[in-house]
Amino acid sequence: MNKNPTNMLTQTQIMDALNRRHSPEKQRLLSEGHVAIAGLGGLGSNVACALARIGVGHLHLIDFDVVDITNLNRQQYFIGQLGMYKTDALKSLLEQINPYLDIRTDCIRVTRENLRELFADAPIVCEAFDDPVAKAMLVNGILEYFPEKKLVSATGMTGADSSNTITTRRVMKNFYLCGDAVSEPSYGNGLMAPRVAICAAHEANMITRLLLGKEDV
Repeated sequence: MNKNPTNMLTQTQIMDALNRRHSPEKQRLLSEGHVAIAGLGGLGSNVACALARIGVGHLHLIDFDVVDITNLNRQQYFIGQLGMYKTDALKSLLEQINPYLDIRTDCIRVTRENLRELFADAPIVCEAFDDPVAKAMLVNGILEYFPEKKLVSATGMTGADSSNTITTRRVMKNFYLCGDAVSEPSYGNGLMAPRVAICAAHEANMITRLLLGKEDV
């Protein structure tokens, strides 16, 4: 048995497999898709992996941080990647899923000053920060500078509360919010892989719908 078939797969083989699963019409929209993901932690790393698996063709990964041991409880990284910049670590993982994607990385902290330049290209922006101040800055900046862009954000996903309290809401015409919008990290109620992944899946699914031209939640 071939122990490492990935290295032998051609782009045509991967596209044929995706077309069989999604249909050529839908896969064309996904392959042409361009999404910027701000924050590559529990939300962003899961969103990026989901989008890579369905063949979203253009991903812009943005984060300034490195992989830490405390990230391993919910983020898509491994012990061998400790100390790596998350942009590099995640890109290497996505290339193992689909080496033919166009993946751009910016290892930088998003600020009010560089926001317009960083997000000028992608028509869809995924906000995936874990800091409330950074979340508010990015959301407000995108809404102010790029009201035509689709923005998918998240808040409220801590602990082991019911999965059913995490939802996707359309807050404004181009602004979607995922999560329970209530829960916050506290002692014994921190961020855990299952519920964070559920919220990340909501973000990834909403982004997928937008790429396919479906704007309702």
